[in-house]
Amino acid sequence: MEAFEKLPDEINHLVSSFSSIPVVGDLVSGLTQYTFWLIVSSIVLLIIMFAFAKRVAVVPRGRFANAIEFVIEYLENDVGVGILGKDSWRRHLPLLGTLFMFIVVNNIIGIIPGMKPGTGTISTTAALALVVFIYFVAVGMKNHGAWGYIKSLAPTGVMFPLNILIWLIELISTLLRPITLAVRLCCNMFAGHIVLGSFALMVSLFAEPLIEQLSAANVLGAIPSLVFGAILFVIYAIEIFVGIIQAYVFTVLTAVYIQGAEAEGH
Repeated sequence: MEAFEKLPDEINHLVSSFSSIPVVGDLVSGLTQYTFWLIVSSIVLLIIMFAFAKRVAVVPRGRFANAIEFVIEYLENDVGVGILGKDSWRRHLPLLGTLFMFIVVNNIIGIIPGMKPGTGTISTTAALALVVFIYFVAVGMKNHGAWGYIKSLAPTGVMFPLNILIWLIELISTLLRPITLAVRLCCNMFAGHIVLGSFALMVSLFAEPLIEQLSAANVLGAIPSLVFGAILFVIYAIEIFVGIIQAYVFTVLTAVYIQGAEAEGH
């Protein structure tokens, strides 16, 4: 069918549209589409937080305030106390909460048609991962001292030279953490939006003849667009869920790394 013949070219155009296209200026000194939507997401997040701060009192009032309060309490109990423990979770919850909310807002805004997620580019996710890396390394050095933290990468009770080998493996694993954090988040967001865009293309390609000319043949030809539209609706719901889950995974891994940096040894 003609719609399927057009699909490869449309997919290539779709993929190219997710590159860092300058909105203002050029790639070196300008503002790319991802940077633009990152700024928009940051503004939206600030509005949400200020609105929550105004509405919350001793007891939050309204669905909006209760929803934000539920998220904060969940992060506190499940991530903070659950992973970091009752003694240290308060020190790290501001970072964990900020990471979670920032990533969620970026992911959700990026799902809206015509918008792009700030987390859909590796530069943003790498910056977030670098912040996490610097933070948990700083926590480890603060608790154990620089040399003490370096030594703590090796497990206690292992004889030489096996402890040296394990220390090297742990060192490489630690250095790879920001890379895995950045790549996991970016690839999940990028792949999800390619899938969304592909099904949206299928809907438009099958419906295009009917929009141009109303006829019985075009009505029959547009039926697949209804099927693809229903699938697209389901994928949208899944992508919202995935966006929240990816923010949660990023936050949980951050908490695990902090907990490991605070621990006395493996």
